[in-house]
Parts: sequence; C-alpha cells; structure tokens
Amino acid sequence: MNSKPAFADDLYWAMQFYKARDYKLGWFKNHELVPESQKLLNVVSKSAEEGLELSNYGVVDISALIKDLQGVKRDLDKRDQLEKEIDIALSATYFNWASDYYRGVLEPRETKKADWDVKRNRMKLDLALQSVLGERESNLPYKDFQPMHPEYSNLKKALANYRRIKAAGGWPKIPAGASVAVGQPSSVVPALRKRLAALISQDTIKNAGASNVFDQNLSAALKKFQEQNGLPATGKLNSETVRFMNIPVEDRIRQVVINMERWRWIPQSFEPNYLIVNIPEFRLRLYEGGKEKMSMKVIVGKELNSTPVFSDQMEHVVLAPYWNIPPGILKDEIAPKVASNPGFLEAMDMEVIGKDGNPVDPTSVDWSAAGTGNFPYTVRRRPGPKNDLGQVKFIFPNSMNIYLHDTPSTELFNQSKRDFSHGCVRVEKPIDLAAYLLRDTGWDRSKIMDQVSKHEEKYVPLKKKLPVYLVYFTASADASGRVRFYDDIYGHDSKLKFMYFSKL
Repeated sequence: MNSKPAFADDLYWAMQFYKARDYKLGWFKNHELVPESQKLLNVVSKSAEEGLELSNYGVVDISALIKDLQGVKRDLDKRDQLEKEIDIALSATYFNWASDYYRGVLEPRETKKADWDVKRNRMKLDLALQSVLGERESNLPYKDFQPMHPEYSNLKKALANYRRIKAAGGWPKIPAGASVAVGQPSSVVPALRKRLAALISQDTIKNAGASNVFDQNLSAALKKFQEQNGLPATGKLNSETVRFMNIPVEDRIRQVVINMERWRWIPQSFEPNYLIVNIPEFRLRLYEGGKEKMSMKVIVGKELNSTPVFSDQMEHVVLAPYWNIPPGILKDEIAPKVASNPGFLEAMDMEVIGKDGNPVDPTSVDWSAAGTGNFPYTVRRRPGPKNDLGQVKFIFPNSMNIYLHDTPSTELFNQSKRDFSHGCVRVEKPIDLAAYLLRDTGWDRSKIMDQVSKHEEKYVPLKKKLPVYLVYFTASADASGRVRFYDDIYGHDSKLKFMYFSKL
C-alpha cells in the first residue's frame, strides 16, 4: 500500500483490519473469493454516480489479478501469493473508496476552510469492512455499501436526473426582461414551457402544442418552480426568477455534487432527538425519535455577519431575557448616540451594568472605549416589548455567542429571503419551541407566558441537553429526486466547488 500513493492515507485502516484478524485473509474462504468482492468492484465501478472520480479507485487492476489466479493450476505458492495480493488490493480499494464515499473527499481540516465546523462523521472504516464481510453485526447501511443518510440518496437521484437533462442538451435560456401575463401570448412561452417541463404533466404539454399563450397551467408550474427555489411564489416572471432559470445545468450538477459531499461530513446518524437549522433554506426543524416534530421559518445573519456553520448542545431556555449589546453594535451604533444624547439609553430601555452587577450612571462612563477590551461595563436592554431577543432565547454555549431567539420584528418572516440578523438565529414560533423543549420540566405554556409577562429574566435548564446543528445545504431533493435549490447567501458553495473539484 505504501508503494501506491493513492493508498498511503488509508494504511492505518488496513493495519487495524488485518491486526484484528491476526493477519488472516479477509476476502477469501477456502481459497474462493467471497461474493462481497464482486459487490465491491461493482459499487466502485459506479463511483461517477456519486459525484466521485472513478479513476481514483482503479489503482490496482484487480480483475487482471483475479484472472491470473484463475489460471494458476498446481503452483500453490503462486496461488497463495496472488491471494495475498488480491486480498490487500481489495481491502486497500475499499478503504480508498469508502474514505471518500463515507467520510468525504475533503479532509476535516479542509472542511473548516470550507466554512464547516459541524462535528464530523468519524466512521471507523476497519470496523465497517468487518461488517461488509459479515464478521461484525451492524444495522447501519454501510454493511451493504449504502449511504448513511436518505437525503444523500435523494440528491444522488437528482444528480442522475440533471445529468440526463445535460445529455439531452440542457435547458433553453429565458431572455432577460421577458414578461408574461396569464391568457396573453408571448414569444418566450415555448422556451418557458420547455424549461418547466418537469413541473407540467405530459398531457398538458401535448395539448398546448405550439401555442405561445401563457396559460394557467404554465403559471402554476412557474409558481411551483419559484417555491422550489425559495423565491416569492407569484406565478409571474420576474428578473430573479429568470436568473434562477438561466443558471446552467452544469452549474446545478456541481451544486448537487458538493451538497452530497456535505452529507458525507455529517455524523453517521443523528441522535434520536435533535434540532437542525439549514441556513440557506431559512428553516428550523426539530426531530423527536428520528421523526420531524416541528418546523418553522428562521432569520439568519446577513453576509457581513454570517451565521456560522457548527454544532453544539442546547442547555437552557431563557425566558424574558436581557439583551447584552455585542461589542461591534455597541461601538458602531450605540456609543455614538449615547455620547450625543445622555438620555438615549433610558429611552431605549437600556442600562449600563458594572462588573459588580450593579447599574452605573451612563454619564459617568467613558464611551470612547465602548466595544473594546478596555470597556469594563455591560450594556444591556431590559426584558420587555422593546427587547431585540423578544420573549425567549435558547442557549447552546459556544465561543461565538450564537443562539436562537425570538424577535419583535415578526414581519420579516414574510420575506422569502431572510438574512437580516447580526449572526444569531431568530425563530418564527419561539413560544411553541420553548413549550416543547420544557414540556417535561414543569414549565407549560401558561407558566412560560406568566414568567415572560413579569419582565424578569429566568434561566430554565433542559432536562436533557439537545444536539443542535447549524448547517449549510444549498440543495435538497425528495425521494423521486426532484431537487430544490437555495441561494448561496454566503458564497460557501464557490469556495467548496473549487476545493472539491480540484481534488478529483
């Protein structure tokens, strides 16, 4: 394996695998190859269907070695030597392929450069191979060479669909500035019908024939396209919709592939109960027993204050929270106003707190140091209707001071693109979420609202910590492979595409 650069990184797994079996062959029984050997070769031969590069795994011509073995008659030494070569070649090929397929093409240190700090899939490939060979019990899909997450499988179907579209010549370009109205003819309609063909029944397309009238069926298909791409679902053709339609199929293929790669980085399986926020989708989902229990819109950070991609564990729900003004906002927005208007803080229901926890007169403060390490005070907004965190916040302690919270600006949830915050995640239904998370702590909805109405901050610990994932997927698909794309609001896709495809 050391003599093959492609295998060098996986030598550790091979050493672990053969050491555990006292260096006996793994792929042979009574001098016959086990069926799993052919299964492996078949799976590897279809690597391109996974967005992987097939040539990376054909390091050894195993078929030729097997043919040589079949030609050996009575030379037992030659037979034994070939069996060893084939066994090592099969194991090395498995580890080489499985490392990319299950753990990701990019190394953990590289994923951080790709703005991804979610806890990694740490699958032990030596144990996985034992399961493949039937030597170790496992209910996980890897024993049958299958992906770990159904979301990955769905994207794989989408990849096949989009490659078929590419093979058929792609889709037509919709002219910039094109406009349509229901019931009215337009020269853009034939191209629009072809572009939306996947969303229209074949009978409808057949009946429309060569008509250039923009009818209700086409308007409904256009609305569905907009919904699937996170655009305002108006059923009307606008510049943003045209921009999405004209993204080349080749770019969409690459987008699907890098999102498949992101799923390889996710742990082998989620915990039974967890909360996940997909940042580009602007959506939170809560799972209980592996099934979706709750879903709601969220508002995430704008590009200059992007919400980080990471994972942690929620520990507390804070009712009627204070809002401690972050240093940047304090320096750039609050301090200049206080300096020119000493009554600003009181008017905004804010206060200055010293290191001893007691209130400080704002007129005694040197505001030129605000937002720096030399500022010995905390400036905070009191609980109440003006509080930026609303009625509740959800704490999963982290060095970036990122958390989920309510907001008084609920009208922003009506926007289709919701990147308005300074980095934290605002949730659409905070009281529903709090009531669910505290359901077994003695805090029901009525008690929660009673505490909120007192405008007195209260930390309530969760009975059990809840895993939280803030992730960044710009493509998802249903079981049929019908894909939905989300805007790359932070430009993470561009960086990942360069890193991923330069390694293939």
